[in-house]
Amino acid sequence: MSEDILINITPQETRVALILQGAVQELHIERTLSRGMAGNIYLGKVVRVLPGMQSAFIDIGLERAAFLHVADIWEARPHDNSNTPATPIEKLLYDGQAVMVQVIKDPIGTKGARLSTQISIAGRMLVYLPQDSHIGISQRIEKEAEREMLKEKVQKLLPAEEKGGFIIRTMAEDASEADLQMDIDYLRKTWATITQQARTKPAPSLLYQDLNLAQRVLRDFVNDDTSTIQIDSRENYQMLQQFGKTYTPSVLAKLVHYTGERPLFDLYGVEEEIERALGRRVDLKSGGYLIIDQTEAMTTIDVNTGSYVNGRNFDDTIFKTNLEAAHAIARQLRLRNLGGIIILDFIDMENGEHRNAVLAELNKALARDRTKVSVSGFSMLGLVEMTRKRTRESLAHILCEVCPACSGKGQVKTARTVCYEILRELLREAKQFNPREFRILASQVVVDMFLEEESTHLAMLGDFIGKPISLQVENVYHQEQYDIILM
Repeated sequence: MSEDILINITPQETRVALILQGAVQELHIERTLSRGMAGNIYLGKVVRVLPGMQSAFIDIGLERAAFLHVADIWEARPHDNSNTPATPIEKLLYDGQAVMVQVIKDPIGTKGARLSTQISIAGRMLVYLPQDSHIGISQRIEKEAEREMLKEKVQKLLPAEEKGGFIIRTMAEDASEADLQMDIDYLRKTWATITQQARTKPAPSLLYQDLNLAQRVLRDFVNDDTSTIQIDSRENYQMLQQFGKTYTPSVLAKLVHYTGERPLFDLYGVEEEIERALGRRVDLKSGGYLIIDQTEAMTTIDVNTGSYVNGRNFDDTIFKTNLEAAHAIARQLRLRNLGGIIILDFIDMENGEHRNAVLAELNKALARDRTKVSVSGFSMLGLVEMTRKRTRESLAHILCEVCPACSGKGQVKTARTVCYEILRELLREAKQFNPREFRILASQVVVDMFLEEESTHLAMLGDFIGKPISLQVENVYHQEQYDIILM
């Protein structure tokens, strides 16, 4: 199936949409002021070693210290496939030590960046592991004969003194020896520059920054199914052409400069898709729907039949809704970039064959996901547990912030609840102070509640404390916000 890639570039941000059969499958957003750091290499300084947690906090020049666990320290790992335990972190690091690290997970929420001392530099067809000494191959290349052939081809191109240190990506399946050699030379030169900077720069310092989003599209996203890559900026189209000539010459023919009057994302309905991707509810074509709730701990997705009643019987209706939901869930995970623990609550199915068919359909739909996923079967409670590797913020976390009215609860107190809070607060204030009058500043809906349904209770309290109580509408206040002024 042919795939189109749209790149919308403005000075403040770059947005990328992957379109398959007219539907948006993935959205990637990178803002100039907050570029992702995954892949960046830093010379960091150890701030604190925590032997009890076998971890350390590393200053890499960010607002929050980054986190390094002993399992992510290359020197601590046994490399002989033995059961030898890792070297304790307190024997490897000390406070104030300079250490080269790479970000493997961006800061998310209140958590700092996750680090590793195993350096990897991605090229178009290869990933360079300068500290390693073997050649690995992507699991997506399944045929054993092809795996061996690629391994021998790369090994032959390496200098005699270098045994390995590369992972062969799926892009290398049809690559010529010249293409592979170009990738090897580029990666080795990049590593030489990084090590030179590490010897001369102070800690903390940035040694290497991963490519920007538009460049990563050419390196990581383009495949044989990609039909076109449309860019709506002439300047960046020309820059990508230059980048492509050097690193990805095979994709040059697919680059297109979009010059239409209508905005590129409007033309393909991407703006509307972004708005829908920020909502909880996802409607299915059959009439069923999904409810997606994203929390810090996990994401839950609930499947409902809604108005779908076209099956021959109720079991058939449930089965068909769940099958459609499996495809919709896979798409929403990519579209919203949901990661971590994900719980899927399909509609209960009594038939074991139906459950197996839904699970198979889900795995089939997830096969196109470039992010690592792991799916468990149905649990005793009828839930499907899965994980999706989280390396960057979800779409909602990039575009949204915590609601100032509900502070992330997803709901606000009713006007009546706020009225009762105000009445209790007035009583407390009256016991401590003796003003001429109390004035309540609140939103329109709360003041209306006091003037209508709660007017009796407000009058009773005024009589009890022996002070007049006045009301004032503050249009800028949200429903839960209020102040009590002592006059």
